[in-house]
Amino acid sequence: MSEQRIFSSEELANLGKLTLELVEDAIDAGDKEKAKKLSRRMYKEFLSMHDLYRDWVTALLTFIGRRYGDSVLSEALRYGCQAWLEPLCDRYEGQDTRRKAQMMIAGLRGHLQAFTVEEDEEKVTVVLDTCGSGGRLVEEGAYSPPRDFLKIQNPQPMTFDRPDFPVYCAHCYFQNCLPAESRGEPLYVTEPSAEPGLEPCRIHLYKK
Repeated sequence: MSEQRIFSSEELANLGKLTLELVEDAIDAGDKEKAKKLSRRMYKEFLSMHDLYRDWVTALLTFIGRRYGDSVLSEALRYGCQAWLEPLCDRYEGQDTRRKAQMMIAGLRGHLQAFTVEEDEEKVTVVLDTCGSGGRLVEEGAYSPPRDFLKIQNPQPMTFDRPDFPVYCAHCYFQNCLPAESRGEPLYVTEPSAEPGLEPCRIHLYKK
């Protein structure tokens, strides 16, 4: 004997919709409270997926570093970062500084955490009050048991010459240097704090 249905036809249809569509439907219907509730749901959905991939990448880097050592880990980070940095550099090509800053900030909003933007005569700087990826891993205790992700022990370029450096944060070195190697100048420059995850890191976009 089949079990009784647990979803109505309307519920099944809505389960298959993007939350964005449901938000737009609620706005069109004038239901502000429903739209707000769905927006908060969408944020949680995106953050869950963001953190899943963040943890997956960090676990893979941890496995590579522990199994094959720092040299292979550095090669893997270089190869992986190159895959997304080159297309990103292409999109920035020919844009003025204002547009580059807007593009950089739009990308950082994808980490779903608040930050501060500053400007001086030399540069535009994003101050990551809470880094949505590497910083939050530190805050969450991910480098201690049970997850026990890798901290790179030996000071070297990918750790900004620091010991005991969180493996996820090592990609920032390649983010800085690879565009400079291939294009003659950095795309932007990440400045890790003295204690990533405990103090704000900064990303600078230079005007010249």
